[in-house]
Order: sequence, then C-alpha cells, then structure tokens
Amino acid sequence: MSNEPSKPDNGIFARLMRPSARYSLGGLLIVGFAIGIIFWGGFNTAMEWTNTEKFCISCHEMYDNVYKEYKETIHYNNRTGVRAVCSDCHVPKEWGPKMLRKIQASREVWGKITGSINTPEKFESKRLTLARREWKRMVANNSLECRNCHSFQSMDKEKQATRASRQHELAVEEGTPCIACHQGIAHHLPEDMTDDDYLN
Repeated sequence: MSNEPSKPDNGIFARLMRPSARYSLGGLLIVGFAIGIIFWGGFNTAMEWTNTEKFCISCHEMYDNVYKEYKETIHYNNRTGVRAVCSDCHVPKEWGPKMLRKIQASREVWGKITGSINTPEKFESKRLTLARREWKRMVANNSLECRNCHSFQSMDKEKQATRASRQHELAVEEGTPCIACHQGIAHHLPEDMTDDDYLN
C-alpha cells in the first residue's frame, strides 16, 4: 500500500459534488425562472378569472341590480349572438390600465364588505354616485372599452340611420367619447340625475 494521497476522481459524479459558482448561479436562475413562470401564470389566471361574468355577478349587489338591467339590453341578447360581458365594458384590455382598474375596483370590494349597497334601497341611493364615477372614468379614457369592440373605421355608415351616421362623424371630428351619447346603453340611468349629469 502506498502512502501517497489518492488522485481526485475527474469523473462526472465528482464534478457534480464539487461546489461551483457557475453551476450554482445557473441552478438559481433555472429555479427562479420556473418560480417566476408559476407565479405569473397563477397571477394572470386570477386576473382573468376576476374578469368573468360569473365572478362579477357572484355578489347579489350586482346580480340583483345592474345584471338584471344588462340582461334586457342589446349587449346581452342580439341578432348576431355577440355578447359583451361586464369586463368588456368596465375593464381595459391592456395590462397597465387593467391593473390600475383592478386597484380602483378595490373600492367596490370595500362596498361589498361594509354592506353599503347590499339592499336594493341602498344600491339605488348610491346609484348616481356610482354612475358618475364610472362616467368620469369612461370620459377620461375616451371610452376605451367601447372602442375595443366598436371602431369608427369599421362602421358601415350606409347601414346607419342618417342622424346616427352624422353623429358618429361629428364624434370622430370632435373626439367625443362614446359614453357621451350612450349613457344608458347597458344600465338604467339613475332617477335623480341632474342636467349636469347628461354628458351630451
């Protein structure tokens, strides 16, 4: 037997057992990337779930009030079979504006938690305040959600009534938001509106 120290094994197992900054960093990057994908996928799935009609009407405040009104409109039932759900009109499609809208919607969650609109009477007493807030938001973003589905460039003016065609052309020229002329398109207008509440 020799007293000489044994030479290190240069096999793959020995290399894997030896710490290496390069492999440690690579492992961290791979694990971090995998966690990032899982987090982003879960986050995005949750965001999309909160944009479903089922989620929006899961609280009776919406189901018993504005949802019933919406079911009577052309956005719910029409000859073409194209249905706009709550998020189509109330949540922007682009990521940044969508996140901002979700943060703003936390006020609505607070209303649910505190019960400030949990009866038809309470809802009606706040309807004008809620409507004003939504009209203001839609004017500020130039009816962005409306324009996700309705574009002036795609409208067939020949199939529109003469007055509607003229109004749309004027709206394009003046940059008038859709909500200015279509305030009651999906929900009943509040009974206690003042002249200042009419946008057109």
